[in-house]
Amino acid sequence: MSRPERNESDVQRLLSQIDIEYSSAQQGLHGLSQGSSQHAFITAKYNRIGELQEQLDNLVGHDQAMALTIDQLNKGRTPS
Repeated sequence: MSRPERNESDVQRLLSQIDIEYSSAQQGLHGLSQGSSQHAFITAKYNRIGELQEQLDNLVGHDQAMALTIDQLNKGRTPS
């Protein structure tokens, strides 16, 4: 596998993980749990999204990583 193909694969893997973390945070926000454990859980998920975005930074640069992350989060939003 060539380097650009590997980067694409890594980018897709990271975006998929961002989607999973975001979905999990949303479930925690709207789920049955309450109180500080809910807050800690959601905070951990968003911190993990930040870590994944940093990994994207290393692959595609900061601006592109930010755009990709925002696009991925918008895809995972549920309509109000």
